[in-house]
Formats: sequence, C-alpha cells, structure tokens
Amino acid sequence: MGRKLDLSGLSDNEAEHVLQVVQRDMQLRKKEEQRLSELKQELDEEGSRCLLLSRRSCFNQRCCIRCCSPFTFLLNPKRQCQDCHYNVCKACRVHNKQDKAWLCSACQKTKPFR
Repeated sequence: MGRKLDLSGLSDNEAEHVLQVVQRDMQLRKKEEQRLSELKQELDEEGSRCLLLSRRSCFNQRCCIRCCSPFTFLLNPKRQCQDCHYNVCKACRVHNKQDKAWLCSACQKTKPFR
C-alpha cells in the first residue's frame, strides 16, 4: 500500500478501468476488515460468557458451555474441546480429522487465525 501507479502509458479507458479495479479492491478490503472485526468481537464475547459460566459450580459438567443445552447420555453426549477444554454438545462441536479430536464451534472459528 502507499505505492503510486504510473498510468501515463494507458489510454483514458484503460486508466479508468484500473481505477475502478483499485477502488473495488479498497471496498473489498474494508468489508473484510469489518467482517473480521465483528468476528473478533463475537469470539471475545463468547469467551467472556464461557468464563462466567465455567465459574458456576459444575455447570459445564451438566450443560454445554456454548449453548447451555443439557447433556444426555445417548441423545446429546458431552465431548471435551481439544483447545479450550470445555465440554460441548453435539450441535456445538466439529470433529477435527487431522488431529482426531473434537473442537467447539468457537475454537474452530479461531483455528485459521493461529
């Protein structure tokens, strides 16, 4: 960023097209920055909520830390997330085939950023 383009060798139409492409790129970058900012805020809020819930006596032994649904032996068993080590239900987890372990939805979202 910050480099200047020398468009002197281009026709007016070509220069206009390059300008449109650069403007579109700037719009897409702003949009992506906004999306990432919202995702970071969502994950920060999720982390704060989980921290509060985990401080309650035995909460995470009985209920999913992400959605608060109760665990049941057959229908909604708990699994521990490999990264955060909280117990999560089947709706709030994915299986990481590479590591052969469970990841909660929040940890799975942050995985590409590490």
